[in-house]
Amino acid sequence: MRPNPDWVKALKPASPQGTDVLKDERAKSSLDVDSLSNFLFSKEVLARQDNILKILQSEKVFEKSQNYFDGRVERFQTSLARAKRLQRLQVQHGWSHDDYVTANMLLSEPTPYGLHASMFLTTLRDQGTEEQHDLFLGKAEKYQYIGCYAQTELGHGSNVRGLETTATWCPEDKTFILHSPSLTAAKWWIGSLGRTANFAVVMAQLIIDKKVYGPHPFVMQIRDLKTHEPLEGVHVGDIGPKFGYNTMDNGFLLLNQVKIPHINMLAKFSSVDTKTNKYLRPSSPSLVYGTLTWVRSTIVLQSGQTLARGVTIATRYCATRRQFQDRDAPEWEKGENQVLNYSMVQIRLLPLLAATFALHFTGKAMMGLYQQNQKKISADPGKASDSGRGAGPEETHSGSDLLADLHATSCGLKALASTTAAEGLEVCRRACGGHGYSSFGGIGSWYADYLPTTTWEGDNYMLTQQVARYLLKSARTVLKGNPPENDTTSMLKTFLARSEIGAAFDVLGNDEDLVAAFAWRTAFLTFEALKHRDEEKHSWNSLLVDFWRLSTAHSQYLIVKCFYDALRSTDLKSNLDSNTVTLLSKLFRLYALHTLEKEASEFYTSSAVTVRQIQLARTKSVMKLLEEIRPHAIRLVDVWKFSDWQLDSSLGREDGKVYEDMFHRASELNPLNGLTVDPYPDSDVIIKKDERSTFKSKL
Repeated sequence: MRPNPDWVKALKPASPQGTDVLKDERAKSSLDVDSLSNFLFSKEVLARQDNILKILQSEKVFEKSQNYFDGRVERFQTSLARAKRLQRLQVQHGWSHDDYVTANMLLSEPTPYGLHASMFLTTLRDQGTEEQHDLFLGKAEKYQYIGCYAQTELGHGSNVRGLETTATWCPEDKTFILHSPSLTAAKWWIGSLGRTANFAVVMAQLIIDKKVYGPHPFVMQIRDLKTHEPLEGVHVGDIGPKFGYNTMDNGFLLLNQVKIPHINMLAKFSSVDTKTNKYLRPSSPSLVYGTLTWVRSTIVLQSGQTLARGVTIATRYCATRRQFQDRDAPEWEKGENQVLNYSMVQIRLLPLLAATFALHFTGKAMMGLYQQNQKKISADPGKASDSGRGAGPEETHSGSDLLADLHATSCGLKALASTTAAEGLEVCRRACGGHGYSSFGGIGSWYADYLPTTTWEGDNYMLTQQVARYLLKSARTVLKGNPPENDTTSMLKTFLARSEIGAAFDVLGNDEDLVAAFAWRTAFLTFEALKHRDEEKHSWNSLLVDFWRLSTAHSQYLIVKCFYDALRSTDLKSNLDSNTVTLLSKLFRLYALHTLEKEASEFYTSSAVTVRQIQLARTKSVMKLLEEIRPHAIRLVDVWKFSDWQLDSSLGREDGKVYEDMFHRASELNPLNGLTVDPYPDSDVIIKKDERSTFKSKL
């Protein structure tokens, strides 16, 4: 294909220009974008982001022009080159862990070092002894050992206690033999394992004298440090193309009677005594599952930003895009209408915009709660070692009641927050119409890469059982009259105290009552589920759908409460002007009332609201809030401070040059246009001329 001729280069989109449209949009609102951004993220974080962005943009290897055109092998090769350069830059600039995380966030793709930098190093630090730190961690931090975390198997995912890989203790030579006894014992989906890692933390069933002690972590070398070929007894490779996440080499691993030394069992919490050959039990199992709680809390915090990317792209594009005429517009406003002006688009996008802030405040609250509980554990390790709570999905140990409230909260919120973000991204993509299906839109690939979050660190449907179990247990303690003091039991006691006199919440006029209605619905569903389980003796399996509804209700209550508490905080009111606080309050009400309207049947059957209140919420309150928030939509997405380089989206450009960017990518960056083909069926020639090299960026 010839380069674009001058007459094509001279063409412009039909008026009005996208740049002018977004300029006008921003002029409609007086929202102080920088002030709200600084409050949400801090000046320090935003400055770090800007500084690291400049470094990445100056490096050829991070140039993104071919991201949407390369195939799986090319994407992996490029991503490995980027991962290597990121690591060198970290050393060169003395980046902290937070700096490195920021660089990866800006790059916006999972690299083959991803699981090394997160799970492998974290597991070595958190579960290794000082001796093991000296042996493994130091070299891993220098990237001399590059590792992964091998837990999931071909036949087992959420049910960690069902893992088939074995680690049998050999008292004769004080070693462990790691073995894959079946095909379904193959480690599967393991990030960084396929082609990159030379070490792995392998979760395997510990067996001592034919007795199984459950899954434990073992460090083992899997590839030669010089040739990078698999070691004897190790069969390892990449699992193939996936729905997304294709810059990551997720891998498989099979082991055939591989011996490793005693020191390779990570022993901070449990070990095998080499003298007695006895198993030494975990001294504090809660600390083990506390790490998983931290991971889930992080997912909640990140879900708001993940969704915000899609909302930013869709909102900017729908403000720029014009389609059809508003049949009721006055004569002087005739002409095609901005897509964002249509209420059917607003009802899809603006509640998601509200959800981004709701999830952000909830994530911050979750991280604060986690840190408070870690202090409690440190102050009272005796309570932390109480293993009265059974292990749940994705867990190898039970945990104490000290962390039970946080554990249930993190399970439920991880499930709801990641589902909200994943499903919300697809809503955003579809709101972009036909162009949303283009890779240049920037939402489709981001959605595909994020989707695994709904499954890893606890499948979202499985996790809801943990929430239900906790709520049922809490309800039993309330009925017995000896509950612990926390928000959950307080909510349940309030419900019982008022159950005979009714609720009568003013959800349309009072924000505190709106939060209380969400709590009431949760308590109602809790006692209903308890009745089905304890009195009517329904099987656990028959109640799983009820438990999912209960967990969703509880998590929606927590998000609404966290948003409401954030709005009442002195920190927020002292840092933001009254107009911004008022706008955030409208976003709170939009999120809460839109959720209430979607879940109307449960609010009605619990008697938290009346039918008339539901009707008014749907036809009056929500629609009025959409109208009031609409003028601020562009400035509200600007608050998230996504650079065009990070979004890599034609549709979400900050300057509104949507059509110019799409045509540029399609006509000047697209390697397929470098092929001249022979189209005739009677010819065996496929390619007449190949000029793809002129389109390719060089690493």
